[in-house]
Amino acid sequence: MKKSTNSDPLSKSSAGRVSPEVGHPKLNSPRVAIAIMAAGKGTRLKSKLPKVLHEVGGKTLLAHVIAAATRVVSPNDVFAIIGNEADRVRAAVENTGINFILQSEQRGTGHALMVARQALDSYDHVIVLSGDAPQITPQTVASLLNFHLDEQAAMTLLSADLSDPTGYGRVLRKSAGSAEVRAIVEEKSASAAQKKIREINAGFYVFAAPQLFSNIEKLSTANPHGEYYLTDMAEVLRRAGQRVVVWKTLNSTEVLGANTRIELSFIDYQMRMRKCHALMTEGVTIFFPASCVIDDDVDVSPDTVIEPFVQILGKTRIGSDCRIRSYSVIRDSAIADGVLIRNGSILEGAGIGSRAVIGPYSHLRPGSVIGEGAHVGNFVETKKIKLGKGSKANHLTYLGDAEIGAGVNIGAGTITCNYDGVQKNTTVIEDGAFIGSDSTLVAPVRVGKGAYVGAASCITTNVPEDSLAIGRAQQIVKEGWAKEKRAARNPK
Repeated sequence: MKKSTNSDPLSKSSAGRVSPEVGHPKLNSPRVAIAIMAAGKGTRLKSKLPKVLHEVGGKTLLAHVIAAATRVVSPNDVFAIIGNEADRVRAAVENTGINFILQSEQRGTGHALMVARQALDSYDHVIVLSGDAPQITPQTVASLLNFHLDEQAAMTLLSADLSDPTGYGRVLRKSAGSAEVRAIVEEKSASAAQKKIREINAGFYVFAAPQLFSNIEKLSTANPHGEYYLTDMAEVLRRAGQRVVVWKTLNSTEVLGANTRIELSFIDYQMRMRKCHALMTEGVTIFFPASCVIDDDVDVSPDTVIEPFVQILGKTRIGSDCRIRSYSVIRDSAIADGVLIRNGSILEGAGIGSRAVIGPYSHLRPGSVIGEGAHVGNFVETKKIKLGKGSKANHLTYLGDAEIGAGVNIGAGTITCNYDGVQKNTTVIEDGAFIGSDSTLVAPVRVGKGAYVGAASCITTNVPEDSLAIGRAQQIVKEGWAKEKRAARNPK
């Protein structure tokens, strides 16, 4: 067997091996496809949701597997074999650019490749991944492929050692240290001695496509479930005189699937702790990481501090020297350097400029763009706004569909009335304007540069720059009215 001196399988460049090219590693030659098994129901999850669409680490199980696969081959060469709730599964991941094959009748993993034959038989090799094993890494997939190519095998299995292999098929090698497989023995058929074997068949394979498809019809349904099992291809190919080998990963956790809610929870915890550890390794401070929920695609720069009980979700990007205080929830947002997010703030689809201060208990809805050094404070809600550099809205305010310039002060209780019952309208507040407390700005309306709006005003027409607008009823005082009212209610 040939040995490579390169420790990273994703950077190998010899013929037929994985090599880096534009965007992701591809294969020089031969042609390789990846088939992802994603047709199952996941009965043990007791859910209406398709198994592969359950989430861990902030993404569906299937999305994690696709992400690994598309680092090894082009998305054009990845095929998800779907069946149960096929349209729903397709819609969830179609933005990845992969292909889909419909297995309308689910009759086992072997049957899935029979259905996929027309799409896959033009390839030289086919890698088979499980759509419910989200921790599989592109490095392991590439290593498995390269081992398969080196061994010139018809079939290569991925194996792992488990401390408790109960329930898994055991790999029987021809001899100690041999890569060749003598048999795969399922748990129910294993002898007492075989059950002590800790090396399990992980359910990931590489096949030489010509040998696979010229022999796949030999699979039998003579089993309790009446299905075609891909595992049985090992015996079929061995009987045909073909070479079947096994490559063992040292990271056994990456092959584990999620068959129950408990297993989903365990995998989610593992992935999130790895994410926290990776961020801390890169210079991020995370207090009490077990209390934080940080999705796999989140990016945080060094010297940012994340306090306990924070959720950072989706594709959020956070710069350096920020502080995210406890109980904040941030999703799909971009936060620049030096930002302070105070306790209990909620951000979704927001953009925050450098040195801005958000919260406590602010709610920034999608389309909120907060400028450099701006403040959005206690119980302020924003939606689809631009808040300029150094502007402030510190208390009890709703700002929706608004363009707010630099150096603007928004008083407590201000509302931009953006909806007229038919459509949304825009409020424009120019640089340096001052909006008094408890003002209502009825859009469409513009407040000019440097203008003042008196407290408790209802503004319905444009305010010229450097002017004062007061839109409230004249105050009337009736002396003695309250005393008379009380006397009327309580006559002696």
